[in-house]
Order: sequence, then C-alpha cells, then structure tokens
Amino acid sequence: MEIKILNKSNHELPHYETGASAGMDLRAFVPEAITIAPLERTIVKTGLFIELPVGYEAQVRPRSGLAAKKGITVLNAPGTIDADYRGEIGVILVNLSNEAFTVENGERIAQLVIAKHERATWTLAEELSETKRGEGGFGSTGVK
Repeated sequence: MEIKILNKSNHELPHYETGASAGMDLRAFVPEAITIAPLERTIVKTGLFIELPVGYEAQVRPRSGLAAKKGITVLNAPGTIDADYRGEIGVILVNLSNEAFTVENGERIAQLVIAKHERATWTLAEELSETKRGEGGFGSTGVK
C-alpha cells in the first residue's frame, strides 16, 4: 500500500525496523527540547502530514521501551488519525513516572500502525441474543 506523506521535519520518513514490524516509529520534531514533568502531558509535533485512503486509519501507539523504562506513554492510546485529516501528526505524551522526562528533537516517541477498518450502520432492536457471558462486564471472566 502506498500512502502520500509530506515531511516538513528534518528526519527520515517513518519506516518498519524489521520485516515483521506492525508499527513505524514517529520522531519528535521540536525546535528545542521539551521537558515533561511527572503526571504532565503535552502534544509533541512530528512534522508529518499524511493522506490515508478511505477505509484506513493510522493508529498512534506508545513505544514499549519508553513506557517500560521511562513511564512515558501515549495518553489516548491508540490515537486515531482519520483518512480525511490533513493536519500535522501530533502525539499526546504523558509522563507517568516520578521523574521529569526530556524529549529531544529526532527522538522516537511513538509508533504508527496503519489499519483497515469497517464502517457500521445501526439496526434498532427490541432485544439482543443470549450468550453465556450475558451482561458480565469488567473482570467477569476472571484473571486465571
């Protein structure tokens, strides 16, 4: 699949690191370093603009290394970029650690996954079919 992209940053285009990678790393495009205090959030720009085909979305997801080692994650994970959005890709980072974290220009801050999606239409109903689970919600299937 080919996707049109404008790169207004001074960084290479996102790319797959391995042959089986699902996501491509997004890099910070900031004029100067940004420090995110504990429990603070900020939008970090990437300098990238994309044109997705209708029926696809780009999902902005956390990088596992940043989350595990530094407590930095994407606040609205996964963030969705719709096919009709033409603005700059921004990443909402949040610092869930006890220490300030500094984002440098060019640092890999998130990953981007391109995913196909369906559009649904609703059918009003008087009742729904029965299932074994029924109305069991959060935690109802157990932990083991």
